[in-house]
Amino acid sequence: MTRVKLYTLPIRIWHWINALLIFLLILTGAQLRVPGLPFFGHYSKAVWLHKYMGFCMVGSFIFWLVYVLFSGSLRSHYLMRIRDVRGMVRQAMFYMYGIFRGGINPFVPSPENKFNPMQKIAYFTVMVFFTPAILVTGILFSDILYFAPYINALGGLRILDALHVVFAYIFLLYLAIHLYMATLGHTILAHTKAMILGYEEEEGGESTEGGEVGRETEEEAIT
Repeated sequence: MTRVKLYTLPIRIWHWINALLIFLLILTGAQLRVPGLPFFGHYSKAVWLHKYMGFCMVGSFIFWLVYVLFSGSLRSHYLMRIRDVRGMVRQAMFYMYGIFRGGINPFVPSPENKFNPMQKIAYFTVMVFFTPAILVTGILFSDILYFAPYINALGGLRILDALHVVFAYIFLLYLAIHLYMATLGHTILAHTKAMILGYEEEEGGESTEGGEVGRETEEEAIT
């Protein structure tokens, strides 16, 4: 097994804080839609938690955006390249068919190329489009009197509510797929372990898509 350094400490901390915020937003959001749910006691408490967890989520997104822009991660890990386009069909076939036949994943992550083509499409779409959309609609909901001109410009409160709920369901669908994909490492917890420790264990020393697989160095082990 080769240990490959994939996730820096700031990204790992951000990931788990973000995961906790999403979990709390899902539970509070469910109670707002179904007031009889007993997750957080009184309905008003769920409203308060959902509102301020949403503000925390805005801060989390801003941190991610600043980090990936200034570290160069957005360009190197999230944007599609020519080789990604060429590898899309093979990667899709692996997920739809090969994985159930014991096939080998055509993509091996490296420090320079962490995500396969399908992951890049999913992560970029969620982080650049759907996350801002659900946060903006949530901010408008946080003070409907103050933001009334913008809400009316969107078509009114019912339209805003529908948009926020639709984006939330899309997010839930993505989350379900994300959790499933997280179990597809060489062991069921391999990808989760990598997001905790920063290292992914891969068989062999070369990548078929990601280039050379990076080995850990003393400098990386400190990070």
